[in-house]
Amino acid sequence: MCDDAAVTTSSGESPHRLHQSVRDALGRQIVSGELPTGAVLTLEGIQATYDVSRPVAREAIRVLQAMGMVATRRRVGITVLPRQEWNVFDPLVIRWRLDGEGRREQLLSLSELRRGFEPIAARLAAERAEPEHHGALARSVADMVVHAASGDLEAYLEADTAFHRVLLNACGNEMLAAFGDLVAELLAGRTHHHLMPATPNPTAIELHEKVAISIRNGDPAGAEEAMRAIIDEAAEALAAADDPP
Repeated sequence: MCDDAAVTTSSGESPHRLHQSVRDALGRQIVSGELPTGAVLTLEGIQATYDVSRPVAREAIRVLQAMGMVATRRRVGITVLPRQEWNVFDPLVIRWRLDGEGRREQLLSLSELRRGFEPIAARLAAERAEPEHHGALARSVADMVVHAASGDLEAYLEADTAFHRVLLNACGNEMLAAFGDLVAELLAGRTHHHLMPATPNPTAIELHEKVAISIRNGDPAGAEEAMRAIIDEAAEALAAADDPP
């Protein structure tokens, strides 16, 4: 194999893109069970399977190890760990699980978790948000209205994601704010796997507007109630959606 700094595939992929591709392929195989708990891998096997250099294979494994998905043991090799060891909050782990057959189970878990923290974040945001947060929330709602009317679901997703990131940042609690990536993956998973209405529900947009207004008006109870209603509406939409082919 050639030196890592010069590694490319025939398509010209850089080492960084290569290790991401290998990481994603292995991660999806682990979460799907194709690589079950206890399965043993080797760097040599990864190199041969994906036609990559040893440094690229090693970097992919290093990332998976940091996620708690594999462990490297001398004289044993690279062993796949059980789900209990995974960092299930890692956005990549969430994405891989949403890409697999267990996406409804993952979305349900995420929705239950979200119900536990985002209404509280909305309450805190009503007490702590700054004027720039008020403006950003209002702009996100306006963008959601525009993109819902045009049917541009990707642009709608971007505006919806921005709304929730601003809200979590506005709550003034860095630990709650850290859930921004988790919420972003949940919203993206619903959209990309066609588990939300083809036309966004006007009620959902109205509830986002109610959250924004409650935060601007310093109404913690109203913000919390409206955010809880947003999560309930999303759960109902998920339950009503057909599984994609």
